[in-house]
Amino acid sequence: MEAAHAPVFTAPRQRGLTLIELLVVIVVAGILMGWAVPGLQAMNARQEVVAEAHRLRMALSLARNSAITRRSTVVVCPSPDRQRCHMDDWSASLVIVLGPLSGDDFAPDALLRVLEGGRGVSVSYRQDGKPVRFTQLGRSSGHNGTFRICGRHGQGAELVLSNFGRARAGNAIDC
Repeated sequence: MEAAHAPVFTAPRQRGLTLIELLVVIVVAGILMGWAVPGLQAMNARQEVVAEAHRLRMALSLARNSAITRRSTVVVCPSPDRQRCHMDDWSASLVIVLGPLSGDDFAPDALLRVLEGGRGVSVSYRQDGKPVRFTQLGRSSGHNGTFRICGRHGQGAELVLSNFGRARAGNAIDC
């Protein structure tokens, strides 16, 4: 006769992570985040500069096209209060205004378009304190110059406006 074997009970195997494995995963994730975050911040700063350059080009293009279409002078200038031009801060809201300005003021009914201000960048344009004016032929004669766009982390770019009223991307610059 065969001897009956008694059933052997084994403890079920534990499934999951040990404390050591969890700590290793956290350390590796922390190292990867420390490596990736500065690159993401620099990429975000570059993107802010590109977005601001696009906003400026769009404002200049809209103003030029409006001047040609309406056969009238059209002005582009920064205006945080949307009532008068403040030439010291081109990163503020940009207004497109029909007709010549009387000083720095413009009539509310002359306002054609407002492009909201950029964030995280500073924009400068010429030191003479004049807005950009487009003639009925779309020229910005006497109003050409270079916009300097400076963002965070030293990122920057230039936008060049020619006497013919066309804006083109300039060089990347360090701010």
